[in-house]
Amino acid sequence: MLGKSNKSPETELERIHGKFQYVGFWPRMWAALIDTVIVSAVIFPILFAVYGKEYFLRGALAAGYFDTLLNYIFPAIAILIFWNYKSATPGKIALKMIIVDDRTGKAPSKGQLIGRYFAYYLSLLPLGLGFLWIAWDKRKQGWHDKLAGTVVIRPERHQEIN
Repeated sequence: MLGKSNKSPETELERIHGKFQYVGFWPRMWAALIDTVIVSAVIFPILFAVYGKEYFLRGALAAGYFDTLLNYIFPAIAILIFWNYKSATPGKIALKMIIVDDRTGKAPSKGQLIGRYFAYYLSLLPLGLGFLWIAWDKRKQGWHDKLAGTVVIRPERHQEIN
């Protein structure tokens, strides 16, 4: 088998990152909460300035192009940029987590990261089961991780990978 390694994914991860642990559901939930607060702190004042306080009282899904841009496009781009350059979002950085390729332990490819982002929606669909899966999986992978070939780890010695 050319190109196949006999080493386990855990061995490759340890070779690159030293001792590490897979990050479970609750720490990842805290990271997502930190990210939500940061994005909201940027977006809400702009939405308030553009649409006024009525925007927050309406409950509509989208108030127009600018609303869609700020609430959906901007966060997606920001997440992908952070994943690409830091292998983590600000919440994951604060909690010393990184996203890595589940076989090589290296930074995921751009294609993996884009796929991971869109797979978030699949993880959400059946009442968030794809995210809850993190709690039961031996490598703490959600469905988005499994589909993209990624894992979230916390290395003993935290480092950026690129």
